[in-house]
Amino acid sequence: MSSFRKRMQDSYSRSSVILANDLDGTNLELLEKHTLKNIKTLGKYLCAIKFNFHLLLPLGEKSIKRINNTAHDFGLQTIADIKLNDIGNTNMVTLQRLWHSEFDAVIANPIMGPENLVQLVKNAHGDSHGVITLVHMSHPGAKLGYGLKVQDPSSGKMSNIHDLFLKWSYSSHVDGIVVGATVPKLIELSAKKAKGKFEIYSPGVGTQGGDANDALDAGANYLIVGRTILNSKNPQLEAQKLQELTLGS
Repeated sequence: MSSFRKRMQDSYSRSSVILANDLDGTNLELLEKHTLKNIKTLGKYLCAIKFNFHLLLPLGEKSIKRINNTAHDFGLQTIADIKLNDIGNTNMVTLQRLWHSEFDAVIANPIMGPENLVQLVKNAHGDSHGVITLVHMSHPGAKLGYGLKVQDPSSGKMSNIHDLFLKWSYSSHVDGIVVGATVPKLIELSAKKAKGKFEIYSPGVGTQGGDANDALDAGANYLIVGRTILNSKNPQLEAQKLQELTLGS
């Protein structure tokens, strides 16, 4: 099997839109049914689909496997958005469970430190899975955390924590980084650093105030979009518009 990055890049000709399938609700049957419906009705406009903790926890492994296998049948990659951040052994066990559930990649938090991050990436790449790391999220309060000044342990210099996360992500050979569409200047800086070695995934388009054109122009490779599609009056039309936008960028 080809690498996760290669599988994502193969989808460029179809779309660079990732659906954030972050549905609410407690009815497990409806959660799975709605998710499968989203895959079947929106899949042709997407390259991947992302699932957050609050969807994964109630569904369970069997249901998640069915969903991931259906997504694969529609040519989509699947990403577990759990912001993984723990000690090495716990990270490894978590990856084993995610891969067993047929996920293609995981989103992780670099704050675990470069040593743990390097090991995480090696483990994932060992069987063609991917790791995407947080550099700067898109929600309104993100700047309070990701803009903090910290001391780089390797140089002793002060920098923004998002710069340190970018540095650690680059040196760990991750497959991609998350930089919110709400901070296009940081997307641009990150794209200069990437130089084709990883891709930039930008959430926050629409509902959180990010602009799709600005993110793509700054260098984002993929748009992660949830509520803008799911809460629209015509989700298919909204997904198609975004697909056409990414294909024309």
